[in-house]
Amino acid sequence: MLLDQQQTQADQALLQLGRRLRADGYRFTCVTPATQARVNARPQAQQAHDLRDVFGWSRPFLPSLISTDELQQLTAAGVLQGEGDLLRSTVRWSSLDDLLLTHSAWPTDSCDAVFFGPDSYRFAQVIRDHLQHRLHPVQHAVDIGCGSGIGALLIARAAPHAQVSAVDINPLALRYTAINAALAGVANVSVEPSDLLAGITGTFDLIVANPPYMLDASKRTYRHGGGTLGAELSLRIVDQACQRLDAGGTLLLYTGVAIVEGRDALLETVRERLQGSAFSWVYREVDPDVFGEQLLEPGYQQVERIAAVALTLTRHG
Repeated sequence: MLLDQQQTQADQALLQLGRRLRADGYRFTCVTPATQARVNARPQAQQAHDLRDVFGWSRPFLPSLISTDELQQLTAAGVLQGEGDLLRSTVRWSSLDDLLLTHSAWPTDSCDAVFFGPDSYRFAQVIRDHLQHRLHPVQHAVDIGCGSGIGALLIARAAPHAQVSAVDINPLALRYTAINAALAGVANVSVEPSDLLAGITGTFDLIVANPPYMLDASKRTYRHGGGTLGAELSLRIVDQACQRLDAGGTLLLYTGVAIVEGRDALLETVRERLQGSAFSWVYREVDPDVFGEQLLEPGYQQVERIAAVALTLTRHG
């Protein structure tokens, strides 16, 4: 995939900015929105003092804080907004090992925001663990709801001869994934619009997904999972993956589940749907308590915790 054949001048400017930041040794570990808000509420954090403040903590900055080249790249990319005498970047740059990824700035209020954060790091570890112990090479993989593209990139780098699709219904996610793939130097990722797997053909030996799993009043694409407590999208992915996996193929689903009175409704539904099927599967809690602030939101009155979980599902060969 060659970015200069498919993307606009604005995307090229954003790619050049990423290359500049990486060459300068920029790194930032992305935190939860709650931690971001708490850190940015500190008196000394009201204005940016360095590049991590600008592109990691999403703080407003004086134009003189960054180089002329960086300012020109931000302007050409169309990712600057004014706040009086200050400017703010509408994109962030976060690190995962040696990867640098662009995604939406904090706060992610817009309906087409592209999220990256602690869930992305946990999702990446689920993929790494699978690839490390996988017995057969990946030939055809897809990252459903790719967001910033981290799933597709990890697979593409580990299996450079594989065909890897990154799909999403959000055009901005596809744009950022293409930029991140170009920055990572991978050439075996194709970026395609699709509602889960409905828009693409073929079968796969590896399907990965990190879908939204919250109830979101604004129904933002990156956050709203649907259903009673956010599990609808995860179940749709399981159903579609079961139809599109090759023999011996695997689905890696990293998601979250609302636990009510000690019951995991997602696990119960998965167990019921897969009983007696041609699949073997393992379901585990990755983190027992994530995004605790969500329990204050409408619809969560009976929820005692939100757990991050991983489902590994394999079609019998």
